[in-house]
Amino acid sequence: MRHIWISLLVMVALLVVACGGQPIADPTATPMPAASESVADASDADPVSQNPGAAGQISVAGSTTVQPLAEKLGEAFMALNPEIRIDVAGGGSSSGVVAAGDGTADIGNASREIKASELETYPELELYTIAQDGIAIVAHAELAVDDLTLDQVRGIFAGRITDWSEVGGETQPITVISREEGSGTRGAFEELVMGDDAITDSAIFQDSNGKVRTAVSSTPNSIAYLSFGYLDSSVLIVAVDEILPTTENVLNGSYGVVRPLIMVTNGEPTGIVAAWLDWIMSSDGQAVVSDQGYIAVR
Repeated sequence: MRHIWISLLVMVALLVVACGGQPIADPTATPMPAASESVADASDADPVSQNPGAAGQISVAGSTTVQPLAEKLGEAFMALNPEIRIDVAGGGSSSGVVAAGDGTADIGNASREIKASELETYPELELYTIAQDGIAIVAHAELAVDDLTLDQVRGIFAGRITDWSEVGGETQPITVISREEGSGTRGAFEELVMGDDAITDSAIFQDSNGKVRTAVSSTPNSIAYLSFGYLDSSVLIVAVDEILPTTENVLNGSYGVVRPLIMVTNGEPTGIVAAWLDWIMSSDGQAVVSDQGYIAVR
């Protein structure tokens, strides 16, 4: 009997050593996941943040019209994906196309159609129209003239009409305010309104929509053109051929001074750049577009 007890004690000791001194696991217990396994509920995370590559930085440059919209779109996307950083700079539509084409920015912003010469220089450009934007005629808030014909607008900005009395207003000289060369807003305005006429050299030139709005609101008897996204009560919104520049009138086709807001990439985008562009075109991204005063494309 003593030999049997000794044998049993030896067997127990061997089992303890074999298990590293740890209790023997219950074979009926549910196994715990390994440390590398994910147990997160997929419904709690957006598709991009589940992507192992959803981290890094996106650089954006170009149109000052698109800049504040891109910033809002970036802020919303970064809130969903904290490991992604989106840096947005201005510089104008032309510089945005160059930045994307040369690879100094991941995305270039343009607030006009891309020129054939630009596509020839950068044949790999991919274009993404993220919104539509109307261009409104605005004037100093105290101006008595709130409706002009398209021909009158063209004549004012060309410098042929120089006094408000020529278009039904008081006898006061007209101060023309315009965007600078290279501006997408100016390029679209020249194409859609000016035709073969050049903007007068006597205009006061500003390098952003925000500065144009400030100049008009503080300069009596002034007139300018402004992106829909910058319209507010500080300026008088002028009807053209009795049609007010509103989103509704753009959508029903009665107001035609409209241009695209475009993001361009050099080649088909991949990774987080593609993910952001996909999100911009989603219902959530287009809701941001509408909230900022622009016209959604989806």
